[in-house]
Order: sequence, then C-alpha cells, then structure tokens
Amino acid sequence: MWRASKRLMTGARKDPSVAAESGQRLILADEDGLLSIYYEGGRLPSPSGGFLMVLGVQPEAEGAGSVFLECTSSSLRYRMSVPKATRAERKKVRDLIDEGRDPECPRHQGQLLVRIRHDLACSRCGVRYAKAK
Repeated sequence: MWRASKRLMTGARKDPSVAAESGQRLILADEDGLLSIYYEGGRLPSPSGGFLMVLGVQPEAEGAGSVFLECTSSSLRYRMSVPKATRAERKKVRDLIDEGRDPECPRHQGQLLVRIRHDLACSRCGVRYAKAK
C-alpha cells in the first residue's frame, strides 16, 4: 500500500500538466493577448474554462514582472510574464517626474507608480520604470 501511494505522489511530480510548488508553471497559450486584456482591466479567460483571478504580482530582477493567476473553475495556477519597460515607456515616466507630476504606469491607465527600494514600479504588473529620487 505504501509503495502505491508513493508511486502516485512521484508520478504527479513528473507530469508536466501539474504545477509544482518548486516554481514550475503551466503555460498560457496566448500570453500576449491576455496581457492586453490585463492592461485594460478586463476579465482574463482561462484555458481550462472559467476566468483567471490575480493572486499576486512580483517584480523580477531584470525589471520585468510576474503576475500569478488562478483559474476560478479548476484551481490551476499560472504565472504570466510581463515584459520589462521599453525605452519609450521609461522616457514617458521620466518626463512626468521632471514636470513634477505623479508618475503613472504607461500600461495601466490611472495607476500610480510605487516606490520599491530604489525604483518606481507598477503594483499591478511589477514592471520597474525609473529610479526613485
């Protein structure tokens, strides 16, 4: 009996469709399309039916971000990568700061940037746009 349960446990870890806690993630088919819906504030459709719910946002080391999602119908968890800021987006933020205005995320309308250590980042996508002064 013990061997059978151990075999089931190890089999689930080797299955690529199961997201493990070790950082493995399920792949989203149309990540670019989902990103545009996410930036507009729309409901994200899940590949397994239902919708994706945002669990959290994490900035990455190179300036990009990660959005952690969970399917409302299957409870499967996904990680969506958000690309780092382009030069034009960083310039737009620097221009807002130089004008004395509050810097906003170029991708999320009306979302103010927050200070994370020495950087200004968006709390909704985790992307860093400028150095805080």
